[in-house]
Amino acid sequence: MTFDPNESLPQEDVDELVRETIENNEVVLFMKGTEIMPQCGYSDRALGLIRQYRDDYETVDVLESLEEFRTALSEHSGWETIPQTFVNGEFVGGSDVLAELDERGELDETLNA
Repeated sequence: MTFDPNESLPQEDVDELVRETIENNEVVLFMKGTEIMPQCGYSDRALGLIRQYRDDYETVDVLESLEEFRTALSEHSGWETIPQTFVNGEFVGGSDVLAELDERGELDETLNA
């Protein structure tokens, strides 16, 4: 299998994937890489924080179409940075926000609302 960073999915397909994933999952993390192999420290940090409090969550690797995912996600969150976490259809934040919630003892409640 080869990876061509210049190939990407059509924007409409990514928009639909993002919308459906947010609607159909209690907790979803849009991240760079996969659960097994995160491709950035922020994604790895966000994944680790979620794993502390949840066994069931969805992850989406945005690297296949990074710019299209940035565009689609910004429509839902107002942010272009990745990772992004959504809980019950609502944007929570990236790894820094998850870490702040964890430090305040609020992440468990946020992820399991």
